[in-house]
Amino acid sequence: EVVSDAQTVPRALELAAEIAALPPLAVAQIKEVMLAGADMSLDSALILERKAFQLLFDSKDQKEGAHAFLEKRKANFIGE
Repeated sequence: EVVSDAQTVPRALELAAEIAALPPLAVAQIKEVMLAGADMSLDSALILERKAFQLLFDSKDQKEGAHAFLEKRKANFIGE
């Protein structure tokens, strides 16, 4: 995304707020997989991604997200 110089900081703060509202465990796993996977072979990176998916799918945040979706409410993620 390209913005004017005057919009750089305000837009960065908006993006930071959007990221901060996401499930913390998922954000941490995304960051870890992206950073580590960049230097791996495709097969190794896919294994790492699969492990992250398994960890996240078994988390309390995943269950909270699913319940919130079904109940049509905002999720309350706790990072577990």
